[in-house]
Amino acid sequence: MTIKLQGVRLSRAARLVLDDVSLTIAPGEVVGVLGENGAGKSTLIDAVAGEIRPTAGQITISDRDLAGLDATAQARCRAVLPQKPSLSFDLTVTQVTEMGAYPFPEASPSVVDGWVAQALGWADLADLAPRRYLNLSGGEQQRAHLARVLVQGLAIAAHGEKPFILLDEPAASLDARHQIELMRCLRLFATRYQAGVLVALHDINLGARWCDRLVLLGDASVISQGSPQVALTPQTLKNTFGLDMMVMPHPLDTGCVLVLDRVTC
Repeated sequence: MTIKLQGVRLSRAARLVLDDVSLTIAPGEVVGVLGENGAGKSTLIDAVAGEIRPTAGQITISDRDLAGLDATAQARCRAVLPQKPSLSFDLTVTQVTEMGAYPFPEASPSVVDGWVAQALGWADLADLAPRRYLNLSGGEQQRAHLARVLVQGLAIAAHGEKPFILLDEPAASLDARHQIELMRCLRLFATRYQAGVLVALHDINLGARWCDRLVLLGDASVISQGSPQVALTPQTLKNTFGLDMMVMPHPLDTGCVLVLDRVTC
């Protein structure tokens, strides 16, 4: 019950973005994707979400070829939070969150209400539940979409599957507290529901602290992947971001690492 990419090549508008990518996302783990703008993070998420097809290689989800699954079948095994989710309908936060249950019409209203209440709590939106989505700040709207994705994940788990959650830069519009709460939530969800989580991030240290494994992208390929302690080295960071960085043990969290840049003011 995993997502597997084997020798995958991905292109956009006839431009090669990633080549020969092999990666596994297993139940219960959080996998972070790091890289510069344009390195292919969004393209990788889109491919695993079934939005674009590889020009070579194969993507499977729970041993099924992703290309052979229709939209409904995909929605019943994985949830997606795109980089720039948009919604033009003036729904309440609760109604947006309920959208995560749409692929499961057989679920009773009372069961859906339970999923929604749980997701709103995790996304720190319980107090905003009756608010109109279009009146929220950008960060609040992002958290509403996170709650929607969590409902879909809860529904997948309730139907006997191990859910997969795909998130493209979900922390980009969040303040510092909600960035940490987001990653804590993903970690909890992965552990409690044996969910496989793939998340694209810009903040190296968010990935280093909260992800089980990291994938560093650059030059249309995977530069490094493994645990944060393995994937993050001064050389791999230099190859990925073009910056001189140092990696040190985290002073407050045993077993974690902290990345600092060597750029002088």
